[in-house]
Amino acid sequence: MKPAILASAVLTSLLVSGAALADNDCTDPVADWQPREVLRQQLEQHDWTIQRIKVDDGCYEVKGVDKKGNKFKAKYAPASLRIQKLEIEFKDGGDAADYLDKDQKTY
Repeated sequence: MKPAILASAVLTSLLVSGAALADNDCTDPVADWQPREVLRQQLEQHDWTIQRIKVDDGCYEVKGVDKKGNKFKAKYAPASLRIQKLEIEFKDGGDAADYLDKDQKTY
């Protein structure tokens, strides 16, 4: 009987600790989310080709190619559509300055 109780206690603690680790990157209420199409249109205005927009950890995750052929993966807050994370695979001649807001005072 004791091994069954011990196994139950171990299983319960693993489930509880796993739930604590499963945290979302974005916490916007779903009612406040903007449509994916709005994000797609904003990115296409920068001449980016969007391959996929999906929901991951509460954020919009976007994969695509920029106008210079660099592959990128980005996460956006779904309510504000503000960028949370950006990963870029630069080809020859790639420059991070292409991704920075020119009107922004500090980087």
